[in-house]
Amino acid sequence: MALERLQKYLAHAGVCSRRHAEELISQGKVAVNGEIVTQMGVKIDPDKDEIAVNGKKVEPKQSRTYIMLNKPAGYLTTCKQPGRKIVLDLIDLPQRLFPIGRLDNNSTGLLLLTDDGRIHHRLSHPSFDHEKEYEVETVKDAPDQALDAMRRGMILEGKKTRPAKVKRTGPRSFTIVLKEGRNRQIRKMVELTKNKVKRLHRVRMSTIRLGGLPSGKWRRLNEKEIQALTKGLD
Repeated sequence: MALERLQKYLAHAGVCSRRHAEELISQGKVAVNGEIVTQMGVKIDPDKDEIAVNGKKVEPKQSRTYIMLNKPAGYLTTCKQPGRKIVLDLIDLPQRLFPIGRLDNNSTGLLLLTDDGRIHHRLSHPSFDHEKEYEVETVKDAPDQALDAMRRGMILEGKKTRPAKVKRTGPRSFTIVLKEGRNRQIRKMVELTKNKVKRLHRVRMSTIRLGGLPSGKWRRLNEKEIQALTKGLD
């Protein structure tokens, strides 16, 4: 196999994005044949050289898995929680998959899972500005001023939320599009308006829409969806 730049190899192996790989190299977290590399542009032979990140060997690129799940209520978005139901219980695949972002126990809807570290980093980090769209139903009527406050941004735990797109769909329901994912953010925002969330359902992450996938079911992303998510990463 031809020589390949180290950061490009890490991206192709699914460890992370190329930009993040450069950060790992500069931080001294990448080794080639046991020697730490901190300079950019180093070329390696994937057939002969052994690459490690944080002491863990990087395996050559394999086929990656991208899953969409319609998460039901009552399942934790985690890889391990003894005695509790977790989202991985719903997916009968041998690969070790990781959820991208979180949906709390009572929330439902679109959850992406993958073994591709590049996509996990891209969709999890707020600096990439990926949108997440939710359907929200509240216990009491949601007045216009409450929706306006969420649009402008609200102070949560001393920090203002980013402006959001909010559209009313009924007296007690609306859709909201966020570009950040702070812990229980929508629920906390609604509580600041003296109301509570009755139903919280995610319908979109970035370019991926849940569509008609039934609750508790999963499917593999199609080629078009995968290309949209991985565009610019190779």
